[in-house]
Amino acid sequence: MKTTLAVVAALVVVVGLWFMGIYNSLVNRQEAVKSAWSQVENVYQRRLDLVPNLVATVKGAAGFEKSTITAVTEARSKVGSLTVDKAVLDDPARFKKFAAAQGELSGALSRLLAVAENYPQLKATENFRDLQVQLEGTENRIAVERRAFNETAMAYNAAIRRMPANIVAGFGGFQARPYFEAEPEARKAPQVGF
Repeated sequence: MKTTLAVVAALVVVVGLWFMGIYNSLVNRQEAVKSAWSQVENVYQRRLDLVPNLVATVKGAAGFEKSTITAVTEARSKVGSLTVDKAVLDDPARFKKFAAAQGELSGALSRLLAVAENYPQLKATENFRDLQVQLEGTENRIAVERRAFNETAMAYNAAIRRMPANIVAGFGGFQARPYFEAEPEARKAPQVGF
């Protein structure tokens, strides 16, 4: 009888340790996703901070298209009005809305920089060139951080779906994280005319 109890107790301890090990591993992966998300937010905030300076510099160019500046200002305002916190990772609809607003701002900024090409006096100013370089660098950082986030989310999502971790994930309430996806317009090849 004592031997049977000892075997059962040992089995319970082994299963408990196994469960704790998998649970802790999933927690570490979940925290890695949150950390990667923080980096994405960080570079988005950098871009958001640069936009007013860029708009103010561009406004100084006489005759610059007001509709382009308005589009950038509205897109920035839309992004700034979104409440972004860690909960956005748990809500695919909020995540998609956030990504769409960031996509609108990216598009508006691209149009602003394209239109600026027609204004040599603007392109020649040191402030505009510096802001343009900073913005381009920030856009590259955004792409890098979004890729890193997607890779981290993919590792986490795969971990919570694999056997036997999926059992622990189910008990622990671990849920899949959404990915950043390309905007529908990005799937079309750009038309280049000479």
